Amino acid sequence: MTTAPLTRRGDLADFLRRRREALSPAAAGLPFGTRRRTPGLRRDEVAMLAHMSTVYYERLEQGRGPRPSAPMLAGLAGALRLTAGEREYLYRLAGQAAPAPPGDLERPDPGLLAVLRACGPATPAFISDDLGTVLAQNDLNVALFGRFTGLAGREDNLIWRWFTCPRWRYVLEPSSQHPDTGHAYVADLRAVVAQRDHDPAATELVAALRTASAEFSAMWDEHRVGALHCAGKVVEDDRVGRLDLECTVVTTPQSRQRLLILRPAPETGTGRRLAALIDQVRA
Repeated sequence: MTTAPLTRRGDLADFLRRRREALSPAAAGLPFGTRRRTPGLRRDEVAMLAHMSTVYYERLEQGRGPRPSAPMLAGLAGALRLTAGEREYLYRLAGQAAPAPPGDLERPDPGLLAVLRACGPATPAFISDDLGTVLAQNDLNVALFGRFTGLAGREDNLIWRWFTCPRWRYVLEPSSQHPDTGHAYVADLRAVVAQRDHDPAATELVAALRTASAEFSAMWDEHRVGALHCAGKVVEDDRVGRLDLECTVVTTPQSRQRLLILRPAPETGTGRRLAALIDQVRA
């Protein structure tokens, strides 16, 4: 029954030691000095940079220390200059989920933006941050659902729009899907707030939604938690008719952002109707 925790403790000790030995003093912002046996850092230097005692850090490297807390792990990740992937791995070894990386919350993630631009002209797509603020849309997404980017206040936020503008829901999908979609938005926001460690942006959005929408407040009080998912959508467009769309969510470990792509469902004629809509928009 103790094999997995003991294995993780040994892996944690080995990982810390190898990252310490691989990190040069210069990369850590320390003078190299003249009396070093190896090019890496000493244990006391890592402890100093991580704001912990040398004895505590030594015990971690020996596989004997107690499970480190989240602040301790954050200190170690910073001291050892871990990448996003290494940071996530460190937290997992310690039996915790890593907080979401801060990222640049105002500009689209370059990798996701490249995928957005590569989407075909008949594929609606947009990028949002983890709180639902839309950061980029392609032309077809704007044509179908309206412009979000650059709007004042919270009007650029999907969750805010969903719970404060009921008529907009009918643009997005049939009324039969509304309860499930609302619950999905709220459950995902619950998870995001925890990942952000209840930072001001997240808590202020929740407070504003609770004030503006009794429906949101009731769903929030149910305390459902879930990862973002996107079911297929049916859009009734006045210009070209019914659009059957399959949804894919793309994420990247480099940011908190999401790219949502709506692909025409095969054998429904949706691709042809979207192409006709593009012609109308461009005319």
